[in-house]
Amino acid sequence: MKICVIKGDGIGHEVVPVAVRVLRQVIPELEVVSAEAGWDRFHDSGDALPDETVDIAREAQAVLFGACSSPSYPVAGYSSPIVKLRKLMQTYANLRPTRFLPVPTAKQGVDLVVVRENTEDLYIGDEKTADAGDTGTATKRITRQASERIAHTAFRLARGEGRRRVTIVHKGNVLPQTDGLFRRVAYEVSKAYPEIETDELLVDTAAYWMVKEPTRFDVILTPNLYGDILSDMAAAWGGGLGLAPALNMGDDVAIAEPVHGSAPDIAGEGIANPTAVILSAAMLVRHHWNMPEIADRIDAAVNAALRLGDYTADILGADGMSTADFADLICEKLS
Repeated sequence: MKICVIKGDGIGHEVVPVAVRVLRQVIPELEVVSAEAGWDRFHDSGDALPDETVDIAREAQAVLFGACSSPSYPVAGYSSPIVKLRKLMQTYANLRPTRFLPVPTAKQGVDLVVVRENTEDLYIGDEKTADAGDTGTATKRITRQASERIAHTAFRLARGEGRRRVTIVHKGNVLPQTDGLFRRVAYEVSKAYPEIETDELLVDTAAYWMVKEPTRFDVILTPNLYGDILSDMAAAWGGGLGLAPALNMGDDVAIAEPVHGSAPDIAGEGIANPTAVILSAAMLVRHHWNMPEIADRIDAAVNAALRLGDYTADILGADGMSTADFADLICEKLS
């Protein structure tokens, strides 16, 4: 069993080693291979995602990616390495769970997962401008193949976790040829899972309910763009983006990555909260390596550690605790 570990940028260098320490404690035989990618790597070599890193990731078939800095302006030769790696590894499903965590900003009773198609929709990047730059056009692509694949992922997840309902989220009333196709295919797939209730919501209505009463959701099945937005909304109920885990999955490959960014404002201070990356690693253990008992142990240790402190989503230290202290606490709870 092998994992490719990419710390990335900023607080990735502080929180990823904590997750690796946790993984090594529960899976002693795990082989860890380090690789480089990110904005800092681009500055050093002109290549944000070296071929060597891609080769290591493909060979391991499992990746733990920490954080990535990206400028808010175009830089010649630079593109997000994590986005590129997802494409190269063909991770077509993005899983974003939100569960209650024992922190002040979380909502009791929330337990949902967004299953987001990860390869198409507006995110294919097919854009162009015309009229001397005054008109921009983007292509939205939805295919039957990708829709079937992600729908089966959502329903299998619901079945495997004993969940009761899959909610298809779309905007088929306005976009019948794209979102309408996604909706139709999802309902076709649902017939293979009669024990799972299936319903649907327009994306604007889903956003309303995510704000008003997120406990109504169980599994949300959605195209790429809506999944990106709704999963970030959901994260607010789990304690915030700084605590939110994610897993990108393909056929026999997986990339675990926390939702948070590189947090340059606190990088190097030793107070970054490693919860999100640890929970992301636990998702990889659960869904990719099929070791649910070990994943349960990791989740329980994180919950136990969070109960003992007063933490925000991103920052430890309200009671003087450092990232290293929190790592010690979680590993103690795992013993």
